[in-house]
Amino acid sequence: MHAGARAFLIALLVTMPGLFLSDHLADAAQIVSLVALVAALLTFVEYVGDYPSIIEFRDAPPFNRIRFVALFVTVLTLTLIGRGEAHPTALSLLLEWIGANVGDMLDFPYSPVRLMVLVASEEMTPHHLDMIRTSAGLSYLVSLVAISFFIVVVRVLDWPIRRGAFNFWVNLPLFDPTVGKDVLYRLKRDGHVNVALGFLLPFLIPAIMTMASEIVDPISLTDPQTLIWTMSAWAFLPASLIMRGIALSRIAELIQEKRRRVYAQAELHAA
Repeated sequence: MHAGARAFLIALLVTMPGLFLSDHLADAAQIVSLVALVAALLTFVEYVGDYPSIIEFRDAPPFNRIRFVALFVTVLTLTLIGRGEAHPTALSLLLEWIGANVGDMLDFPYSPVRLMVLVASEEMTPHHLDMIRTSAGLSYLVSLVAISFFIVVVRVLDWPIRRGAFNFWVNLPLFDPTVGKDVLYRLKRDGHVNVALGFLLPFLIPAIMTMASEIVDPISLTDPQTLIWTMSAWAFLPASLIMRGIALSRIAELIQEKRRRVYAQAELHAA
């Protein structure tokens, strides 16, 4: 039942912009439906089985739940704002007002939001620039809130051992502790790399998009669905990497503490 619910939520997330925005093409709707079906199937297969395959921290809530809620809220918020362009409601106007204020607050020199606004082409109207700023500000704000909440869960609620023992193999199926250097060193290294990359990506992605636009046709941020997924990915991927880095560093701390206790007990028995 839990696997089916997760699969349904993933499918809803993927199809949400197409469901709310009525101006999508039939071919695009078929592609979105196919992607939603594949994503739901993969999620169902992953969670219905007893053994892990690719999803990390599967049995260490609320890590994946925080990430999913952050992405879901981002996509839903931007979708409602996009729908409000053609069918304004009190909720869409409120969200757009909040996004505009947040975007203006975060749009300062060399900020990730400013860099994303600079990606806009010269053909875009001031309204399109405002929509990019609003979407970037809201997306970045949701990612910051998700990261902050996860830090509170780790430090205050003692994640991931508050609900029981942490199963290393189930929660890190792609991490082989028998390969390479000491597992503690590798966890700390991977944690630091993930946090650093997550911090840099909001700055690097706009630069990469700008350089790519000189070689190939740039993506059109004037299209509502393209804008939604671009901004969601731009904010979610770095936040996800930072959360993974924090989680790996936390696991390294637990292993280090356990080793310290074992060594202390060994010295006590030897004495």
